[in-house]
Amino acid sequence: MTASTKLVPLLKDPDRLEARLKEIPPEPGVYFMRDVTDQILYIGKSKKLRSRVRSYFREDPDRNPRIALMVMQIAEIEFIVTDTEAEALALEANLIKQHQPHFNVLLKDDKKYPYLCITWSDEYPRMFITRKRHLGKSKDRYYGPYVDVFALRSTLRLIKRIFPLRQRPQPLFKDRPCLNYDIGRCLGVCQKLVSTDEYRKMMQKVAMIFQGRTKELEEVLTLQMEKAAEELNFEYAARLRDQIKAIQSLNADQKVALPDDTVSRDAIALMSDDHHACIQLFQVRAGRLVGRLGFVADAQSGTPGAILQRVLEEHYSTVEAVEIPAEILTQHSLPEQEMLATFLSERKGRKVSIDVPQRQTKADLIEMVERNAGYELARTQRFADRNNQAMLDLATILDLPDLPHRIEGYDISHIQGSDAVASQVVFIDGLPAKQHYRHYKIKNPTVRSGHSDDFASMAEVIRRRFRKYDKSQEDHLAKNRNSSILNPKPDGDFPDLVMIDGGKGQLSAVVEVLRDMNLLEDVKVVSLAKQREEIFLPGESLPLVTEAEQPGVQLLRRLRDEAHRFAVSFHRQQRSDRMRRSRLDEIPGLGHHRQKQLLAHFRSIDYLREASLQQIAEVPGIGTKMAQQIYDYFHPQPLEDPIG
Repeated sequence: MTASTKLVPLLKDPDRLEARLKEIPPEPGVYFMRDVTDQILYIGKSKKLRSRVRSYFREDPDRNPRIALMVMQIAEIEFIVTDTEAEALALEANLIKQHQPHFNVLLKDDKKYPYLCITWSDEYPRMFITRKRHLGKSKDRYYGPYVDVFALRSTLRLIKRIFPLRQRPQPLFKDRPCLNYDIGRCLGVCQKLVSTDEYRKMMQKVAMIFQGRTKELEEVLTLQMEKAAEELNFEYAARLRDQIKAIQSLNADQKVALPDDTVSRDAIALMSDDHHACIQLFQVRAGRLVGRLGFVADAQSGTPGAILQRVLEEHYSTVEAVEIPAEILTQHSLPEQEMLATFLSERKGRKVSIDVPQRQTKADLIEMVERNAGYELARTQRFADRNNQAMLDLATILDLPDLPHRIEGYDISHIQGSDAVASQVVFIDGLPAKQHYRHYKIKNPTVRSGHSDDFASMAEVIRRRFRKYDKSQEDHLAKNRNSSILNPKPDGDFPDLVMIDGGKGQLSAVVEVLRDMNLLEDVKVVSLAKQREEIFLPGESLPLVTEAEQPGVQLLRRLRDEAHRFAVSFHRQQRSDRMRRSRLDEIPGLGHHRQKQLLAHFRSIDYLREASLQQIAEVPGIGTKMAQQIYDYFHPQPLEDPIG
């Protein structure tokens, strides 16, 4: 199709639709649905591409409204043929991760549940709890998400008592281990007092706990203990004995025993309302519940079976093959159950069965999982109701036409003009969306140490934030040509409400900038004064009549406090960096880049001062001549006595 050909939805062009459907082969593969702007709407898989794609365009009164909306926008269909159904499933999973299509059943990353991360990409892996998944390197492994945060933290504390693990992301001292080494809590990783191979073998044992393989780990440690005893290495054998006892107590204290056989199985179920689907996955190993994972999805994104299938596909695509159980019990039949079972069997190297139990113990297990999912749904509803009430109250206070889905808050931080910065925080549906937070360094030359100007600083930040929407620029329409029915504003990041931390002065400065950019009618902006928690609107001399404890006012206060916290933390970081660099700035010829290299290598000015000339010269980018200048700066020679 040439660039000049204008695409229209296929439903409006029946001839092209029929021709396109005939081109699709009846083979396994992956298909793409695109809209008129060439954005991918949906990615799917099927063992018979032609029949699956054709089914979207048949009349179906029971069709999900979300899918019906998607079909109205399909302007082009593409496909990739694969040899097997399992290959199609694997390819679909990778493509969905890459493109994140709007209409796919995607799990919500609301940071509600934490993960356990092991950084296998590090020479000496470390272990920590995080709510941000896959922000590290590809070799890092994430376990979870775990529903019971308290149990996860308790498990981690116990593991760190059992195994002498790396305790810190960075060494505390440059040339000696810290107290953890002296008390046996660490093997001296910071000074490389243990080999990489030995340490990684220990971490592999730790990983087995989070893989649900505690029984297997006990057997491995028992064999090692017996071997150590035979070799008369009684100290090592005693240490292994203590580890075995601690692992057994971990299972006894924190897990629930289930009356069943020794089959390794997972059980999954969900509960949903009109908006949320809360999914629970119970991991049962050797008749014992060893893990409870939680997921959240959009209830309108598919049938219960389709949601469960997507959860299983996403979950098992990120785990190691040894973690895949021999049996998976589901609350509902999966749309492509056979394909998923084949895919998992090939990954595991042995048969994996997927069943919907109807009676006795297995059905009781599913009922227990479903009941727990119901409790999570009730908890989610309480949070959603609170946030909806706050947004509804705020919309009423500010006379907004709709609920403010995306609210942005801005604040300025400095000390008498020095290291001036600003923060942009974002709340989506009343909850912090930290992936959209942003820092600004104030560039205004009049804002400097000894001279502050919060009004000018706030005006600068707002101008930079809305620069791409500037209607006063001639190329505004060109900038917005990528808008679509799904995303009427480019990038989808246009706020429903902007809150400025400050009074009428800060608000007036922002209003003036928005008026210059012809955006005052598009951007709803208010300010929240600190002292009396008063809300000011543009052009109004008096604040709105509100009560401090109103849900809408409390939402703005949470936003304001978060913006203040984020701005202050960034200001402190900038000030700390400047103070660390201040002494290095006095060394002639030492630029900012080489200063960063020195601080990255020595961690502090004190360590750099104690370093020898040879150690300084070993830093990348620091030659012998520059190393001599740095060394001489920290070790000045005493002046000779002119009388002598």
